[in-house]
Amino acid sequence: MAESRKLRVTIVQQPLVWHDPAANRAHFDALLAPLVGNTDLVVLPEMFTTGFSMEVKAHAEPAGGATSDWLQRKADELRAAITGSVMTKAGSQFYNRMFWAEPAAPLLYYDKRHLFRMANEHQSYTPGHAALSVEWRGFRICPLVCYDLRFPVFSRRRDELEYDVLIYSANWPAARRQAWRALLKARAIENLAFVVGVNRVGTDGNNHPYAGDSVVHNFMGEPLAELGDEPAVVTVELDLAALRAFRERFPAHLDADRFTLDA
Repeated sequence: MAESRKLRVTIVQQPLVWHDPAANRAHFDALLAPLVGNTDLVVLPEMFTTGFSMEVKAHAEPAGGATSDWLQRKADELRAAITGSVMTKAGSQFYNRMFWAEPAAPLLYYDKRHLFRMANEHQSYTPGHAALSVEWRGFRICPLVCYDLRFPVFSRRRDELEYDVLIYSANWPAARRQAWRALLKARAIENLAFVVGVNRVGTDGNNHPYAGDSVVHNFMGEPLAELGDEPAVVTVELDLAALRAFRERFPAHLDADRFTLDA
């Protein structure tokens, strides 16, 4: 009989203090403390230490800086993986970098590929290239960032990017909340995968409001957890056996179009 594997995923929907990494880390410290031993994976919003900002020269952290250390420490304390994106400087370049931290393991990362030109993100940051796939407690997981959600080809399950859980860490404005809701559901259905979308709430330093709407969908696009527009921390359990059984009964992925991505 196959082992029944479950993954407890905690989505953390919160307001962010504009350009104040220390204050944001302290806020998340308090929120995450009760989760010790009670979760397997914590997902934070995009740029969770600063808010979605283009002021890279003033506020980007070096790779291996204070937030990198904090993430590794949190993973050790929680005995869980933790992920979220951070404004990061590496050499002479700036990246919207999605970190992945596990207990007693090297820090991994994915650099956001699709940069939001309507906010001039492409003028401040360098795009990443390949997506990241990690295996954690029996689940294959692909962490992506915000605007990546609009590009189904890059998010698509393929030979070099197989996953069971697709994550989007975001600062997705309230004005486009319907697109956020619809696209997260679509990514789950088309990829036969769990999809986790974590957004922030509140208003940022540019006076843009965020409506939250963080969600976890199962592989049929059904919500396992749906948050509104208030701060919340919610944990849901993902069932790997149920996912695999559905893929066997409904193997639409076998008929998917084969393709390669340009660098």
